[in-house]
Amino acid sequence: MSECCSNDRGGGDDQARMHIAIIGSGSAAFAAATRAVEEGARVTLIEAGEVIGGTCVNIGCVPSKIMIRAAHIAWQANHHPFPGIRTRPPEIDRPALLDQQQSAVTALRKAKYEDILASHPEITLVRGRARFTGARELAVALRGGGTRTVTADRILIATGSRPAIPDIPGLAETPYWTSTEALQSPEVPKQLVVLGGSVVALELAQAWARLGSRVTLLARSTLLSREDPAIGEGLAGILRREGLDIRLHCVPDAVGFDGGRFSVRIGHHRIEADRLLVATGRQPNTEDLNLNEAGVETAGNGAIRVNDRLQTSAPGIYAAGDCADLPQYVYVAAAAGTRAAINMTGGEAHLDIRAMPAVVFTEPAVATAGLSEGAARLRGIEVASRLLPLGQVPRAQANFEPEGFIKLVARRDDRVLIGAQILAPEAGEMIQTAVLAIRQGLTVDALGDQLFPYLTMVEGIRLCAQTFSKDVSQLSCCAG
Repeated sequence: MSECCSNDRGGGDDQARMHIAIIGSGSAAFAAATRAVEEGARVTLIEAGEVIGGTCVNIGCVPSKIMIRAAHIAWQANHHPFPGIRTRPPEIDRPALLDQQQSAVTALRKAKYEDILASHPEITLVRGRARFTGARELAVALRGGGTRTVTADRILIATGSRPAIPDIPGLAETPYWTSTEALQSPEVPKQLVVLGGSVVALELAQAWARLGSRVTLLARSTLLSREDPAIGEGLAGILRREGLDIRLHCVPDAVGFDGGRFSVRIGHHRIEADRLLVATGRQPNTEDLNLNEAGVETAGNGAIRVNDRLQTSAPGIYAAGDCADLPQYVYVAAAAGTRAAINMTGGEAHLDIRAMPAVVFTEPAVATAGLSEGAARLRGIEVASRLLPLGQVPRAQANFEPEGFIKLVARRDDRVLIGAQILAPEAGEMIQTAVLAIRQGLTVDALGDQLFPYLTMVEGIRLCAQTFSKDVSQLSCCAG
């Protein structure tokens, strides 16, 4: 790895190599940097923050999944379906859990980012904040002081996103949490109010409730409102049975903070809590890049418009990850970064997200791929769909975990699978089977005719496919 004081133009053979500047150091940026090096380019990586690695490893996917797993263990200790095993309330040592979580984050950041950077001398790390001063030129305000100019043959914008904060009177004057503070808190709040009804809000609301908080969740619409309505309805019922106070179609009028307590006003009602978590979506980090100078167009929310080759409206400038108008998932960011690097170095690669899997790590989990029934009909596609209650899946019966369902959506005329929605334990481990079936153009008949191992949750996909032509409740055990 070259340090920021080195000349990014290099010397000798470096002058003849394509030079790519990448703004950011998260999943999209690293995927692009390493692939660009493989293609013979040299890379200048520009990072404004204190650490490299971006949101996922530092303050997003990784710490949240560790916290969610710890909360699962705590919940199982006192809530499981086997009367022959004595339940007991768990003793929660939140500081110890946090130490374990952050140690894992540090180790993973070192292994997957810092060590990889150190092993690639073709990548120069510049620590500072970049902005465009021309079509292929960046001015970087260095963290140590001063300014550096970086010119490149191609530029990739991979600046990620940050929590979006709603404009609620009084909110800005309070010490509210975003997901970052929620994941790094050493204490379990007695009372927690969560604003939001989507992925981050639901995952953290359930996790904190399972660790001992009394949680009230306020959703502007329904839960996971962009998904099939059955998903949000089913999950809301399950969370309520766990003790969460789920309130739908709620928009706070004002937020206050006094005497160490939050007060959220909705009409004539007030909800008080020790902590307030704002999880109402994320916004792209693009407003300080001076994109107009480079001719880069953005959408209304600041997301950079890209095509399936990750090209922006400006020649030679690409974008990938959460700062672009793409689904905000780390694996989409990494895939986009890789494809952008291929295209920047003269290759041809396209990002195809038509059968993209998505997972919400609640319990039961939510997993989707392709089109929902409603989305398909909005596109003018005539569909047939089937919903299989989880209680008809043998493994769910054996686990005494019948809550949830599997739903498959097919084109009515040729019965080709075009969508899947799952609410089930291990849904995230099941969905890729549906993704592959969708990408390969399988019919529900062909999917239902495949061999699946018995007493696995993924067998439920086969059973749901069979419901298009038969009543699976009348099948014998393991019948094909």
